[in-house]
Amino acid sequence: RLQDARVPPPLPDAPEVRSDLLDYAVEIDWFNKQLGRMIEMLERSGELDNTFIAVTGDNGLPFPRCKANLYEWGTHVPLAIRWGKLKGGRTVEDFVSLADLAPTFMEATGLKPAAGMTGRSLMNVLQSGKSGWVDPQRQSVLVGRERHTPAQPDSPAGYPTRAIRTRDFLFVRNFKPERFPAGNDPVYRDIDNGPTKTFMLEHRNDERVANLFELGFGKRPAEELYDLKKDPGELHNLANDPAYAEMRKKLSSELDRQLKTWQDPRALGKGDEFDTYEYYGKK
Repeated sequence: RLQDARVPPPLPDAPEVRSDLLDYAVEIDWFNKQLGRMIEMLERSGELDNTFIAVTGDNGLPFPRCKANLYEWGTHVPLAIRWGKLKGGRTVEDFVSLADLAPTFMEATGLKPAAGMTGRSLMNVLQSGKSGWVDPQRQSVLVGRERHTPAQPDSPAGYPTRAIRTRDFLFVRNFKPERFPAGNDPVYRDIDNGPTKTFMLEHRNDERVANLFELGFGKRPAEELYDLKKDPGELHNLANDPAYAEMRKKLSSELDRQLKTWQDPRALGKGDEFDTYEYYGKK
């Protein structure tokens, strides 16, 4: 039912949007049923407890200001893990990057993480048997985007951006704020087509949609800062607010430090070569 849909803050609350979200929920429900069938097959074969199962997603909701963006509804994806050697029925709140999965799989099989891996194994968290925030060293997570689709006008360039997320704040650095994060008007190719995108395009000048449209489709400043306790929807950028100057400086420095440790070209003043790489099947 439309009234059952939970509309994320970056999207307008309208019947068209609610219906779109429910359609998406149906797809997730279908996936869950197929997953259940696979687990039942493992159980019948006697291999369930001997199988390490990890279920996650590659991006957030396929909606404006969600997928292909570094905000909550673009980077926060589900992660469910089952293994016969682990205590189940727990919810863990630690920050996890998908880059952590490879070293986790390796440690689970008795191997050491390969040299050059930036992810950290989750085995200490999984084997702890604890719920909530388990590993005090997992204070934050870094996320980033380089290119998603060829959406810039007359250019194969992407929209390079990096962010650091803590429990209370999200700090985003947009390396090319002069570009279009969602692609250029009127196509906005970097946003998945669908009823919600169509509704926002058709009602972009409506009072209830205009601000959300600008946040999801418009250009963005070089830096963004959000207070997640006061603004969980990440709608009010505080990067230029004097009251948050120290926090902006702290998170900016930590983001820089980590990116340089990983030798991220963008953090080293380089990275334009990324914009020249060919897309598969395109010149």
